[in-house]
Amino acid sequence: MQPLTTKKTLIGLAVAALIFTGGAALAADNCKEPETGTDTVPMLSPPLSEAVIGAGRLQFYSAPDENCAMSGVFVIPKDQLIAYAQTDDGWTSVMYTNPRTNAVVNGWVKSARLKATGTVGPSQ
Repeated sequence: MQPLTTKKTLIGLAVAALIFTGGAALAADNCKEPETGTDTVPMLSPPLSEAVIGAGRLQFYSAPDENCAMSGVFVIPKDQLIAYAQTDDGWTSVMYTNPRTNAVVNGWVKSARLKATGTVGPSQ
């Protein structure tokens, strides 16, 4: 029983590190998140509720770049995300809240794996 408890503790610490660092500790040095609310990365107003579609894991990235994967951070089909901004080249800035632990992760995912299910709040 002890190894399982230790594994749960390590997983909890990893999730906490992601929450407090925004995943930056796991990203490459050149992975700078772009400024949102610009012409190239417009904000979604209101934010969108999105469901993960397709098969398999949807990887989280610290920036909209294939080289910026957040190791071990992903969502699966039917998970619900909140989308805040999108790039023209197929990336969406999202937030995911784990329904069991309430842990929150912010990052970027590929837009093609998302399906809008509604909005979150009024238009700004």
